[in-house]
Amino acid sequence: MQQNYYLCIDLKSFYASVECVERGLNPLTTNLVVADPSRGVGAICLAVSPSLKKLGVRNRCRLFEIPKNIKYITALPRMRLYMEKAAEIYRNYLKFFAPEDIHVYSIDECFIDITKYLKLYNLPPREITKMLLDMIYERMGLIATAGIGTNLFLAKLALDIIAKNAPDYIGYLNEELFKEEMWHYQPITDVWNIGRGIANRLLKYDIVDLYGITQVEEAKLYKEFGINAELLIDHAWGRESCTMEDIKKYHSKSNSFSNSQILFEDYNYDDTLLVLKEMVDLNSLRLIEDDLVTNCIGLMIGYSKDAHKATGGMMKLSGFTSSRKELMDSFISLYHKTTERGFPIRRIGISFNNVKSAEYEEFDLFTDLEARKKEKSVQKTIIDLKKKYGKNVIIKGMDLEDKATTIQRNRLIGGHNGGEDEAE
Repeated sequence: MQQNYYLCIDLKSFYASVECVERGLNPLTTNLVVADPSRGVGAICLAVSPSLKKLGVRNRCRLFEIPKNIKYITALPRMRLYMEKAAEIYRNYLKFFAPEDIHVYSIDECFIDITKYLKLYNLPPREITKMLLDMIYERMGLIATAGIGTNLFLAKLALDIIAKNAPDYIGYLNEELFKEEMWHYQPITDVWNIGRGIANRLLKYDIVDLYGITQVEEAKLYKEFGINAELLIDHAWGRESCTMEDIKKYHSKSNSFSNSQILFEDYNYDDTLLVLKEMVDLNSLRLIEDDLVTNCIGLMIGYSKDAHKATGGMMKLSGFTSSRKELMDSFISLYHKTTERGFPIRRIGISFNNVKSAEYEEFDLFTDLEARKKEKSVQKTIIDLKKKYGKNVIIKGMDLEDKATTIQRNRLIGGHNGGEDEAE
């Protein structure tokens, strides 16, 4: 039986490394953080360069947490540039592998099934991996790390734990090596898919490493974790049943999309409602653009500095719709029902759930079909104009209010500076 081999490749400190290369600097020796200082010393560093990590500066820290004695360059986030670089790297992968053998896991990380390419290139797994890492460095100036595994889980584990300490930035695990090197590894939270919550629940059974999971009765684990215990048990033995083919065939049974933002400052009840309206207005356009409808909405409100626990909830609509007016009215109603007055607000999240094709749209005897048709026509015109001239080509009166955020956020990509101004 042929042995499968997978790669998991990660671009080292991707955003920070791109900024270093753009400046003609060495990512390994340059102290650089990617952050927006205009947001104050509390701004989150999206990435820090490897040399800063060696000095103890952690990723996703805030600017004020960087020791005052460390000198560094601050680079404004340029999400459009990072997306372009990631796309270029993916195009380079396609010169060696078919798209069905590549799974993009995030902007800077991907899995590749190299099993059938070992014979094609007449190279062992480590040599194919080295060829790719060298290619990325020579063509892009970026340093990558990689994990090689006999299944997807082992490839990810080899990347996250072994490769970062390897001189060639390559780690390798099969099931036997996994038992030798990973069974007693700590902290267990370094292991893919085991966060603090799961780790704390495992502590109830005195489990602090993967080996400990193998020593507990499976019935106890299923009682504690339900169906998720199956994944924990398999991973504790170094097993992973999911293949690249399974990933490519997977389609979610339920569809939804969401949008959230962290406000630039603490907002009061009324100002937050303004921002919520802006968010609903923008996301209702997405339903129209993609010919989708929803019959369930969700809202989350997060308060400043734990002033109050998050509030919100779900609301079932009377039927499937994409009507901006119906969605707006429903979100406003949900907001008034669930949001606490008198507490400063810092986060808003909305979601459209159970999203389906527009053919599922429902009407009742009181639906004004002519008004609905006119509203949809206006929405489509707005979409066309935004595509052609930029997101800020059409704005509404509420977007000009002091506490509105749409105009500024339209210049962002993924909530961060895109690197270029949108057309006004």
